[in-house]
Amino acid sequence: MRNAIVLLAKFITCIVAFAVALDLFFDATITDILSFSLLVTIVSYVVGELMLLPRIGNWKAVAVDFLLVYASVWIFGNVVLDNYMQIAWGSIIAAFIILVAEIFVHRYLLNDAESRGRKGVHANRQSFAYGTEMAEEDNIHDLNPKKK
Repeated sequence: MRNAIVLLAKFITCIVAFAVALDLFFDATITDILSFSLLVTIVSYVVGELMLLPRIGNWKAVAVDFLLVYASVWIFGNVVLDNYMQIAWGSIIAAFIILVAEIFVHRYLLNDAESRGRKGVHANRQSFAYGTEMAEEDNIHDLNPKKK
């Protein structure tokens, strides 16, 4: 149920953001708006909420969502709507509108995780497997004595 609420909120926000941003600068059809909304909703949910939010936290995940929306609308808008510079303004407006909504979605997810008994989304944080092993050796030749 939680996933359905989050996906519905993200999809409605994307529809509103793209209707304002793309229809303000372009003659975007409802098909363009719905296809952009569906694409951004699915990619943003998988990358932002499922992969990054549990690992890097709220504000970093919001920043990644902003960049993801901006880049996806600019790239695919350039292909579909055939205007390079104007799509930049449309994508930045849409990214700001979605940024505001993402703050509330992430707060909902964090509060829902706390109400379920976990200590936030970070309770099951899986860190990336990076590690460094260091040692101090005075003389490396002492470790491998020569056989006579």
